[in-house]
Amino acid sequence: MGLGAVKYADLAQNRQSDYIFSWDKMLALQGNTAPYLLYAYTRIRSIFRKGGESTAGGAVEFVLAAPEELALARHLLNFGLALDAAAEEYRPNFLCSYPYELAAIFNRFFENCPVLTSEGVTRATRLGLCDVTARVLKQGLDVLGLETTEQM
Repeated sequence: MGLGAVKYADLAQNRQSDYIFSWDKMLALQGNTAPYLLYAYTRIRSIFRKGGESTAGGAVEFVLAAPEELALARHLLNFGLALDAAAEEYRPNFLCSYPYELAAIFNRFFENCPVLTSEGVTRATRLGLCDVTARVLKQGLDVLGLETTEQM
């Protein structure tokens, strides 16, 4: 996690701004840091462990009703745009902003939309959103060169 924190802190900076090296900022569990993003990923994975759910299920019909579900789904759709913008401008900090925003939106979703206690289509939709969020977070962190872990 320490190496990932240093990598992420370096990549998250605008290349044209001054660089301030701070262990406290790099290792913080809040804010735009690798530990925050890794925690968000492991938190999602723990949902599946606690619920005894598998992420390898078939296609899920998403029925989005809550505003937090819609916000999360909309942000997930922007992952390709974030990748394109970072590549076109040679600015990895553009890509760093996306998973941070995704983690924040997921946290609002998780606080307002019970996943494991919901039933039927709502449960399947919310588990599907959790699965896609975890996959996108993992992919984004992989592109940045950060390793994810299943537990913290």
